[in-house]
Amino acid sequence: MSGGHGHVDGSNKNIAILIAFLAALLAICEMGAKSSQTTVLTEHVEATNQWGFFQAKTIRQTILRTAAEEAEAQYKGQEMPAAMKEQVARWKATVARYESEPDPKNPNDPTKGEGKKELLARAQMWEERREKAQLQDPNFDFSEALFQIAIVLGSVAIVSSRRPVLWLSWGMGGIATVLMVNGF
Repeated sequence: MSGGHGHVDGSNKNIAILIAFLAALLAICEMGAKSSQTTVLTEHVEATNQWGFFQAKTIRQTILRTAAEEAEAQYKGQEMPAAMKEQVARWKATVARYESEPDPKNPNDPTKGEGKKELLARAQMWEERREKAQLQDPNFDFSEALFQIAIVLGSVAIVSSRRPVLWLSWGMGGIATVLMVNGF
């Protein structure tokens, strides 16, 4: 430093190292941002798939329930043939199974299995994961912007030889690093 006037002296090499370090952190941050965005999209698709499966299961359940009710109404007050009774019983059993069908290997895990209860839990799980990834993404966005500004300010510090500009670059780089870590 020259004479305490707030000027940067021959430490341009150190500033260049700072700029290179900030650029490396920016690259890591951009990787995190892309990963976060990919996660949001993947988990959104997975949640959508689970909701689609849930809706299909609900439609099939409604069709079978309606068929059983229609058969029972058709024979109201009359003896239903044994074959029809068996069919209605199978339809009702399937309707009940569609409501909750835990995975036999993981009966206590509500996100495993093929029933509506399990599909609902799985869809909600994917939605929660998507929401978490969506909350992480802005940290990367702000961090990227601050890293870029810090790099520019570091470059300006070399050209202008002003210490406050260098401090501002360090400060923005520090805030950007905190945001990036928070994003991960």
